[in-house]
Amino acid sequence: MAIHLENSNVATRESRIGSITGYIGTLSDLAKQSGCGTLKGCSRCFSQSSSCLSTCALGQLAAIRDVAIIHHGPAGCSVEGARRYYLERTLAKKRGVTNNTVYVGTGMDENDTIFGAADTLRQIILEVYRRYSPKAIFVSSSCATGIIGEDIDSVVDDVREEIDVPVAAVHCEGFKSRIWATGFDISDHAILSSVVKPPRQKRDTINFKNFYESARPEIIEMFRNFDLEPIFLYCNSTIEELSHISESLATTCICGTLGNYLGNGLEEKYGVPYIRTINPLGVAGFETWLREIGKVTGRKDKVERYIEEQRAIYIPQIEEVKKELKGLKAVLGMGPGYTFEVSRVLNELGIEVVWALAWHYDKKYENGDVPPSMEYLLDNDIDFEASVADQQNYEVMNILHKYQPDLYLSRHPGSTVWAIKNGTPAVYVADEYMIFGYKHTLEFAQAVLDSIHNRSFEKNLARRVKLPYTDWWYEQKVDTFLEEAGR
Repeated sequence: MAIHLENSNVATRESRIGSITGYIGTLSDLAKQSGCGTLKGCSRCFSQSSSCLSTCALGQLAAIRDVAIIHHGPAGCSVEGARRYYLERTLAKKRGVTNNTVYVGTGMDENDTIFGAADTLRQIILEVYRRYSPKAIFVSSSCATGIIGEDIDSVVDDVREEIDVPVAAVHCEGFKSRIWATGFDISDHAILSSVVKPPRQKRDTINFKNFYESARPEIIEMFRNFDLEPIFLYCNSTIEELSHISESLATTCICGTLGNYLGNGLEEKYGVPYIRTINPLGVAGFETWLREIGKVTGRKDKVERYIEEQRAIYIPQIEEVKKELKGLKAVLGMGPGYTFEVSRVLNELGIEVVWALAWHYDKKYENGDVPPSMEYLLDNDIDFEASVADQQNYEVMNILHKYQPDLYLSRHPGSTVWAIKNGTPAVYVADEYMIFGYKHTLEFAQAVLDSIHNRSFEKNLARRVKLPYTDWWYEQKVDTFLEEAGR
């Protein structure tokens, strides 16, 4: 599907790649419907709270150093700014750099929602530029501006004549999509359309899209073996660095959901190859990913030498831990970029996945293919019950009660806490690099083993906590509140 950078607005994942937030069935059925184009999402007649896509969009942009985020909406919409202010400065300090990014809310009131506030927005943009001298300015919409039809594009086009840094309109109205990962695409679209410049020359660099660059020194050292320099996006990036990412030899990502739009956009617009493999989690994922990088960048021999050296160190240790993990049963609840990848890793470790919940599911990516993680599982005859549920915790609790797994794994702490209250040992897969490569796969296996061996906390907490779920709910099928939508 073509990416239209001349338009400041990007289509939602639902309309662009057929993403859904409601499904109950099996992995094989999900992939079959996805592949033949018959997959249709279901809706819920009851739904717990989910997340807002503007958090993902503006969170990504706020991580860039020395920029300004202007959130055009009521004061409550800008509450995310306080968290981003603390988080980005903490991450910058850890890295040893300074991040002077500012996050400004326009504080729309009742009068603004009736008569509009375009003139006020224009004044705020110019004042932010005068006061903070940012390297780029991102002007975002909100639900309020979307409802009244505030024309932020015209305001942005107008102020560009008075500002000599990139200024971009960021259309991230929270109601436009049920899938908060659409926010990742929105931030990528803003960077591609307003910051990235055409390549002047090719460089020995590789674009690496990640969340918080927690393994930065390790990644730099690894790529040094291949005479490549990684450019980490977007945490602690500079506008100058981002303007040259079209000159890299390839683009890759720690999570397909996070970086799919950027990778496809750079490939379509500037011919930068996008590494479309399973994620570098676990042994199979890491080796498949490295070999594709070697192929694309012309470094096959160097990659094979590295793989051989690392396998000699870590594979015997991983095999030893696997002996104690074999036969365990697990339930997962994560974003799709991790649900089906971590399922694969658990299978590698001998752990049976009895149910996997993905917070959403992308039917096909921009290149028209089913997500690589899904294809890998099917090609290797791995199947299990699966559902798509955007953080619907009541469904998670029903599944845990039914299957009584040895382990629950999640990328979201709230979900993990409820599993522990239920008496289920849980592993919070918080760090994006927790299962990256050989070393971290070994550490992950050991963490799982620790959780299984020490269950006293979960048992004691479960005995003392009264959960709100009744026997009636535990007797229901998990799809009780799921309504068919043309399936």
